[in-house]
This record gives sequence, C-alpha cells and structure tokens, in this order.
Amino acid sequence: MINLLQNIRYRLLQIETILLVSTFLIVLSIAVLQIFLRNFFDSGILWADTFLRIAVLWIGIMGALFASRNNNHINMNLGLKYLSGNSLRFIKAFVHLFTALICFIVAWYGISLVLMEYEEASIAFASIPVWVSVIIIPLGFTIMGLRYFTLFILLISGHEVNDQPALD
Repeated sequence: MINLLQNIRYRLLQIETILLVSTFLIVLSIAVLQIFLRNFFDSGILWADTFLRIAVLWIGIMGALFASRNNNHINMNLGLKYLSGNSLRFIKAFVHLFTALICFIVAWYGISLVLMEYEEASIAFASIPVWVSVIIIPLGFTIMGLRYFTLFILLISGHEVNDQPALD
C-alpha cells in the first residue's frame, strides 16, 4: 500500500513539474512572438497581453507548489538550530499547522472569487472565462494546505519528515 501511495505521489509531482515547465515555455513563446509581431509587423495577438498576465499568476502559484513540495519555501529559522528532539519537532509541527491553516483560508477565499467570477460570466481572453483563469488560486492553495497538514500529522505522530527534494 505504501509503495502504491508513493508511486501516485511521484506521478502527481511529475505532472506538477510538467505543467510548470510547459506553462513557462508557452508564456515565453507567446511573449517572444508578441514582441516580434509588434516590432516587425506593427501587429500582435489581441489576447496575448491578458493571457500573459494570467499565466504569470499560474506560474507563480505553481512555483509556490514546487517550493512547498521540496520544503524550499521562504522561512525564518530563528533559534531552531538551538533546539533538538521533541521541542524542535513540536515547533516544526506548529509551523506546518499554521501554514496549512493560512493556505486553507486563502483557498476558501479563492473559491469565493471563482464562484463570483462564474456568476458574472465575464471573459478573460479568447473565449476563456475569468473563473477558469483564477481557479489556480483555490487549487494551488488547497494542495499546499494539504501538504503542510500532512507534514503536521507526520510530525506529531513521531515520524521523521524528509526535507530532501521530492524530485531531482
């Protein structure tokens, strides 16, 4: 059962990486194409600027997901090097729980934003509704919240948490 869960986790992390890299490459390609069209043909893709702004949001949240899965996010380790054993595990567990709660709060408000945009039915670009453009907010923060809540559960149950990167 553990091997199956590890395999599923590994595949999900691969999909996450593929989405991040492919989104970045698409953004880079459209931006270069837009610059080329504007400078040499005095034209451009009508929806490209809006798409690029939204894609930067997606890349930012997917980058945060990447950092959270590897435990490489921005953090402050004030005094943690002086702690050991149960006290260090307790502090880390508390930080993971607090981080999970913040992520879940942001996800909750992200769901509200998506529902509001869905009801308004406005278009972001190229017939793509705005709610589809911002759905990454609740999805990304829910995944991050689940990751940190899982780390919290592992720490309070006495398991060692591996801070090594999930994928190389």
